Amino acid sequence: MFSASISCGNSTVSYLVFGSGSTVVICLHGYGESAERFTFLEETAGDRYTFIAPDLPFHGHTHWNAESLSPGDLQALITGLIEAHFPGQQVPVYLLGFSLGGRLALYLTQQDFLPLQRIVLLAPDGLKVNPWYWLATQSWAGKQLFAYTMRKPGWFYALLKVLKKLRLVNTSIYKFVDYYIGDATVRQQLYQRWMTLRHIRPSLSEVKAVIRRHRIPTELIYGRYDRIILPVRGEKFRRGVEELVNITLLEAGHQVLHPKHATAIIDALDGKDPLPKQGENR
Repeated sequence: MFSASISCGNSTVSYLVFGSGSTVVICLHGYGESAERFTFLEETAGDRYTFIAPDLPFHGHTHWNAESLSPGDLQALITGLIEAHFPGQQVPVYLLGFSLGGRLALYLTQQDFLPLQRIVLLAPDGLKVNPWYWLATQSWAGKQLFAYTMRKPGWFYALLKVLKKLRLVNTSIYKFVDYYIGDATVRQQLYQRWMTLRHIRPSLSEVKAVIRRHRIPTELIYGRYDRIILPVRGEKFRRGVEELVNITLLEAGHQVLHPKHATAIIDALDGKDPLPKQGENR
């Protein structure tokens, strides 16, 4: 395993490379994490795959200096990472995305520029429009309110408590939001990360069209007890592409990118059927 960096406009993106296989797996991590979250996969699959895992903007060791990550930036970044290690070669590419990284993987699929052979999404964001995220990043008024709230979050806390009391927000979501709003540094990171990635919004109809057109096997892996990203989102996405998209449930919460689930993740990359599908008993 080694670390390196690559330019993306005025920014410098840090990334890890591990494994020595002839198939490239682009690994896209979750919110608040880094490329290192994927390194446990090398032990069992490093002989079959070359894993390339970038640190996303305002994550890990990446130094991000742009206002946002544009769709063109994202495409150029992934192309550059592959070309840096397989120059002039047409190597098969897999996408492996966890949570936030799942949204980027969906958008990369939609862009349809990679020789993409397989997609594995772990509790992926991007299969449902989060109304809070949309309000905060896509509308003028929402952007102003978001910026104000990150400076003075008191009113939002009061609203969140009311919603929790009315059972419109579950305890897991409440704790999740409380963690990201309660600390000034964490709030600033949230603002930077959300605004930087605001243009990466996959169109699910276009994503499914690419999956159908190229017959790309796609595996969605969820935690059975995840209260942040629910498996039902995957079921809705699967409609119309049932023969190409499978859903697997793990005995886990949201954190399915974990060494104890290495076998399930590698089996999904290998195209095996490791675990019962949704609705079956383990």
